[in-house]
Amino acid sequence: MSTKSTWKVSAAVMLSRVLGLAREMMFAGLFGGSRWMDCFYLAFRVPNLLRDLFAEGALSQAFVTTFTKRIHGQGDDSAWKLANKVMTMAAILMSIITVIGVITAPWMVDLLTILAGSGPASRPYDHGEIELTVTMVRVMYPFILLVSLSALVMGMLNAKHVFGMPALSSCFFNLGSMIGGAGLGYWMDPNWGPQSLIGFSIGVVIGGVAQLTCQFPALLRTGYRFVLDFDWRDSGIYQIGKLMVPAVIAASVVQVNVVINTIFAYGVGESAVSWLSYAFRLMQLPIGVFGVAVATVTLPALSRAAIDGIGPDFNQTLVKGLRLVAFLVLPCSIGLLLLADPIVSLLYERGRFDAVDRMQTAGALRAYGYGLLAYAWLKVLQPAFYAIDKRWLPMMVGLVSLAINIGFNSLFVYVLRWGHESLALTTSISAALNFLLLYLAMNRFVGSLDGGKMLGLLGKLFIAAATMSAVCWAALEWVFLDLEKMNVMVKCGALMATVGLAAAMYFLTTKILRVDEADEAFNMIMKKLRRSRKLTEKN
Repeated sequence: MSTKSTWKVSAAVMLSRVLGLAREMMFAGLFGGSRWMDCFYLAFRVPNLLRDLFAEGALSQAFVTTFTKRIHGQGDDSAWKLANKVMTMAAILMSIITVIGVITAPWMVDLLTILAGSGPASRPYDHGEIELTVTMVRVMYPFILLVSLSALVMGMLNAKHVFGMPALSSCFFNLGSMIGGAGLGYWMDPNWGPQSLIGFSIGVVIGGVAQLTCQFPALLRTGYRFVLDFDWRDSGIYQIGKLMVPAVIAASVVQVNVVINTIFAYGVGESAVSWLSYAFRLMQLPIGVFGVAVATVTLPALSRAAIDGIGPDFNQTLVKGLRLVAFLVLPCSIGLLLLADPIVSLLYERGRFDAVDRMQTAGALRAYGYGLLAYAWLKVLQPAFYAIDKRWLPMMVGLVSLAINIGFNSLFVYVLRWGHESLALTTSISAALNFLLLYLAMNRFVGSLDGGKMLGLLGKLFIAAATMSAVCWAALEWVFLDLEKMNVMVKCGALMATVGLAAAMYFLTTKILRVDEADEAFNMIMKKLRRSRKLTEKN
């Protein structure tokens, strides 16, 4: 696994996540924690869940694993033929699912609103809210077709060691959905009322088209040419199907938990869905930048290493991925826990998003932060089971985690009557248990994942995290005393200075403690600086 490739993907994914955050900031300013915004999130959950289950989860992992092995076992020509078969099949099946989804949207929304309205503090949906939600579901459903094809294209490019454009493709989705959605939303309702959300629903589809088509030039350069192929009697198709069945459940357990949390959140009270969604977007930023980036580079390497069975290369690649995620994500988790209020205030607190929204969103963000590292680790660990053809185990563990999530949600909401923060906490608990069980299982399969060295690394990282925590605590005590009276520029400057100093303390401490990942990052930065200096001297 190339650390250089990981950092390239991290940079691309960071831009995508920042744009996704900008999209949420726009929603927060225009609609705040309103009931209509809750309707939009509920409508988007339906196609988004299918995306997580079939496209960016199971289909992507199963296809990358099979396609990579086909390249190294039978060559490019055979792999491209398999790709044509899968693309043809996906286009047809997802088109059928889209049509079914559009037709059955009223029944799906009725079911969701009935479940959502069963909580102790819920308010029943009125006719106008239900009609709007149905319309938005129907408008957004083609997104599942577009993102499924996009995931296949991304898998082909990653298997051919092209990581930049696939990682950037989400940027085009966010730009398309923001620009197209805002333009259409304003045209439909200049006062940004409920009807404008239909414009943003159309923007989701526009973003899906942009995410797919932006990857075509890079795909053409790899030598791929699409041809309809209805001959699906191929061992690769069978293998992808075998991998997908358990992966449909296992690869997206946390996303399913989020959907379940959404339904429970309606029972907690009005605006809870929006608060959880705003917080979840912030939590997704470090996961996308680091966890997904490491997983993107690691999966093809694991698939290649597993061709001849589980050996030292497979073990080393997986361990390196887990260590790199720990080094990158742990400080993010600490930062979100300590700086939740100023972060939410800077990014969201404007327009219709007030101080109450800020405090409630920050509470959810802290609860999500407890499981951030486990969530990021899962992005690397789960695909490893598909690479070694142990696909059923993640499914079983996923089902256990899902049951635990439902149990804790029921306890917190219906028995203890806790608030929406408890729903974010159950997501963290489920992710942690999911990772722990999978880690123990993988440790048995590969012989050893160097658990002692991993604990040693975590010990060093927690020492480094303590130094950065002191910086964050000092800023909370002396700088961020009254967020409502601080203007945006002051908050931005203070937060950037705090994060920068905290990151420097963390990095310096890991260097002193001789953390290998810190040395790799430092050497790469110094190499970049030397290269820039040479270019400057030449000019």
